[in-house]
Amino acid sequence: MSRLPEPKVNWYLPAIFTGLGITMKKMLWNLGNRSKMQTLNYPEEKYDYSPRFKGTHILTVKKDGSLRCTACMLCATNCPADCITIIASEHPDPTVEKYPISYEIDMLRCVFCGFCEEACPVDAIRMGPEWQVAGKNGSNFIYGIQDLAYRPQLKGGIQTILDDGERSKAGI
Repeated sequence: MSRLPEPKVNWYLPAIFTGLGITMKKMLWNLGNRSKMQTLNYPEEKYDYSPRFKGTHILTVKKDGSLRCTACMLCATNCPADCITIIASEHPDPTVEKYPISYEIDMLRCVFCGFCEEACPVDAIRMGPEWQVAGKNGSNFIYGIQDLAYRPQLKGGIQTILDDGERSKAGI
């Protein structure tokens, strides 16, 4: 019966000490050269993201202040995280087919991929520049219509780029 060679127990110790040495060297250099450190004092200084940054969602509104969303469900269908829930109803105006009576996004499940924005044919949902989201429990992260379209940071809602009059003239 042959025995397997016993593994050496000390093979990982040099790697651990090398890593600790690199960390200590970097820490001492940072303490000695505070002016050269690449840090951002967060509450006082804010990082400027590019215009292409995809943050929290925004539901756009028409010029009259109503939601742009037509409850077509394309954003919810295209969402890989399955975090968008829409309940549609018939619109009181006979020229409009339907509208959302409930539009909710679970921000804890969202992966901020932007597929909902790309899928929307009427520019109803966008990814905004906001990224700071705070809450005490999970129910604070389910955003409804009021949070998505009419939150105070939006100052009454973001108007859509598309003009409703031009779209109806074009037959869209």
